[in-house]
Amino acid sequence: MNEQEGLVVRELSVSYGKVPAVRGASLNVARGEVVALIGPNSAGKTSLLQAIGVRSPWRKVAGSVHVDGRRIDGRPTRARWSAGLRIVPQGREIFPSLTVEENLRVAARSPERHNWNLERVYDLFPRLAERRQQRAKTLSGGEQQMLAIGRALMTNPDCLVMDEPSEGLAPIIIQGLWEAIAKLKEQGLSILLVEQNANLALKLVDYVHVMSKGQVVYSATPQELRANDKIKSSYLGI
Repeated sequence: MNEQEGLVVRELSVSYGKVPAVRGASLNVARGEVVALIGPNSAGKTSLLQAIGVRSPWRKVAGSVHVDGRRIDGRPTRARWSAGLRIVPQGREIFPSLTVEENLRVAARSPERHNWNLERVYDLFPRLAERRQQRAKTLSGGEQQMLAIGRALMTNPDCLVMDEPSEGLAPIIIQGLWEAIAKLKEQGLSILLVEQNANLALKLVDYVHVMSKGQVVYSATPQELRANDKIKSSYLGI
């Protein structure tokens, strides 16, 4: 990978007071790649994602994060987003009282960057077009997840970070989301995906990192991970 392209995380450590949550994690997400971060509960996955994308006074962070050659660690959250990074958080965090279209419009930034606009989001998620005047709080869980992704795309990111996008969703909805993520990959978007369901993640990604107790303990292609019974048994319960 050209280290001037995509997301590059080097030796990132995160602690809350004296309690370590992530220890020396490194990973790359090249342009047009989908990379998964998987592992058991409390492995440090969400702490790692939050440290990459959101500045917080409650965390102590060491290491470096670059997006397309621009260093973003230590910068305010808004500056990280302006540099081309965007998080689709666990829990979605949409504006419940706004309509679908209002949620999308309020997020719109720099359409000339990658040309994400309402038309393209509605093309990716036709269900949102059907519900464009519906308040977000009345949507189903799957529709809210589509809206959260669509809202992130309206910021025209270079790299999209998704935290548990399939959580609590029906299999048929998950299939549609995975098809949408595959289209984003084809269009050259870099995607870092945290997913509790390892079998599901391996169907889509180019590369996978396994986390346990705050550390990346194994990194491989999906094919290599499927063939490694020891790692699957020790860290993933499969």
